[in-house]
Amino acid sequence: MKDLFGNALLDYQNGNYTEDIITSTNISDEDALPLPYLFRGFKDMPILEQKVLKLAKGFVLDVGCGAGNHSLYLQEKGLKVKAIDISRGAIKVAKQRGVLYTEEKNILDETEAFDTILLLMNGTGIFQELSQVSKYLSHLKSLLKPNGQILIDSSDIKYMYEDEDGGLWQDVNANYYGELDYFLSYKGEKELPMKWLYLDFNMLLTVCTSVGLKCELILEGEHFDYLARLSL
Repeated sequence: MKDLFGNALLDYQNGNYTEDIITSTNISDEDALPLPYLFRGFKDMPILEQKVLKLAKGFVLDVGCGAGNHSLYLQEKGLKVKAIDISRGAIKVAKQRGVLYTEEKNILDETEAFDTILLLMNGTGIFQELSQVSKYLSHLKSLLKPNGQILIDSSDIKYMYEDEDGGLWQDVNANYYGELDYFLSYKGEKELPMKWLYLDFNMLLTVCTSVGLKCELILEGEHFDYLARLSL
């Protein structure tokens, strides 16, 4: 990983904002990801994220913390938060912005126990592929304290496969429709392609049941997105 995402966050943090990140997938065209949005405060967050921050309790793990927006808000509320990300640049920015407890780390390498685990901005993305979901959820389950919770969001992207008549053009021989190839570029440089997973709620519920987690639908957003709470 070249960490172009981290480089972009560092540029914005250090006053060198000149252009946005460009993203695309194997089923969607290029789109701009505005850097200011990655530094948003509570009032500019989607309803689902605001709901998550109201539900968070105890010792919180912020997985894929990015610039640290959620961690900072929860710290200000008096909660203890650990923020992790695989992006070195993101962790540098989160530290600079005042997140007290940060670590450059993959969630699968985490070993502490938490009351709340956050996976936001399509939190299922880090699972990469449907075949990996049970491994990730089993590990997340092992990090929960008694009465702990995992707050995770995603979207059902089936709508992206609909034609004008409402029919689906999915290849029946293809992988699960939420498995995407994700591409990112910044200032003309391309990041290494990565796998990214959008998981519909029923599929999340099915896998949770298989690994012994309860799965509750908390809130649905305006564009096929949803928030779920997983617990022991």
